[in-house]
Amino acid sequence: MVVVGAGPAGIAAAVRAAEAGAGVTLVDDNPSPGGQIWRGEAKSAHDPLAATWLGRLAHAGVRALASARVVDAPSPNRLIVDSTGRRVDLRGRRLILATGARELFLPFPGWTLPGVLGAGGLQSLVKGGMPIQGKEVVVAGSGPLLLAVAAYLRSRGASVILVGEQAPLQRVLRFGLDVLGTPAKPRQTLLLANRLRGIPYATDTWPIAVEPNRDRLRVTLSRRGATRQLTCDYLACGFGLIPSLELPRLLGCQIGDGAVMVDEEQRTSIEGVFCVGEATGVGGVEKALAEGEIAGYLAGGRPDAARALFVRRRSNLRFARALERAFRPRDELRWIARPDTIVCRCEDVALGSLQAHDSWRAAKLQTRCG
Repeated sequence: MVVVGAGPAGIAAAVRAAEAGAGVTLVDDNPSPGGQIWRGEAKSAHDPLAATWLGRLAHAGVRALASARVVDAPSPNRLIVDSTGRRVDLRGRRLILATGARELFLPFPGWTLPGVLGAGGLQSLVKGGMPIQGKEVVVAGSGPLLLAVAAYLRSRGASVILVGEQAPLQRVLRFGLDVLGTPAKPRQTLLLANRLRGIPYATDTWPIAVEPNRDRLRVTLSRRGATRQLTCDYLACGFGLIPSLELPRLLGCQIGDGAVMVDEEQRTSIEGVFCVGEATGVGGVEKALAEGEIAGYLAGGRPDAARALFVRRRSNLRFARALERAFRPRDELRWIARPDTIVCRCEDVALGSLQAHDSWRAAKLQTRCG
């Protein structure tokens, strides 16, 4: 059996399948397991949940292929993997996809300037050793990830001068009430709030432009019809997460509402292929772990153990729906880019060049926009 993706969902799937007696190969493009959320925890675990699952993985007898990318999928039972320049042909009767999600980063004037990074991207750089101590940071965009990033950057010595959340205050408050009814979330929220004490938090707030200010940045923010400017060293910006669907699409898995469609057993529309974690819809670590365990048990031949987790997953799915309701991007964000704003930074294609075409296909063919 093959599991693609070594974030929380993939780790849980691989561990439970191995415990059920299956031979498991875990493939991930990072040098160590953990995915984006547990990056760096394999060397020095600070998160008890990460330490628990990484410990289980280390003792589960799972074959790990690190720094490996799936480059082709001739069939659901066969994957071609590039592992540090070496071709590996993987075959298995069952495949579990745990491909995760990536940040939604919307273009606005100045978003390509040095110092403007994705919120999770800046966090990853700091985890990788980039110095941040004494730097002033604005964190802006949407979703709880902003708070987690702000807390982490502060713990590494950064001065977070504002967290700007685009969602309206009413939606954020409603989300807070929903969190109170979700197991484990109230305690996590209190711990996070303590780490964020003193950092200004503004709803109805989003970046509309960035410009250089000597060797720093001047960020213009919109808030309730007015504008405000802040000077900082870094703008960490992200408008939530979107599932990574390249491999599921390549395999022909049915997609709906921007995520892989699965049944209650985490099975996709392709026989023998399961999908778990953020690829089925963004919902946090607990949802990812529950789905991974369910798929791992089922793929390993232990359906009773899998079904015992359905109730726990149902609670996690309620949280995921509340997350989507609260932090969906507002319509105004569609219009923060100007005609001369670069949209595709690889090919230097501006928004105005795309607006001349009546379809994405025509725009891609004529402008090379990715």
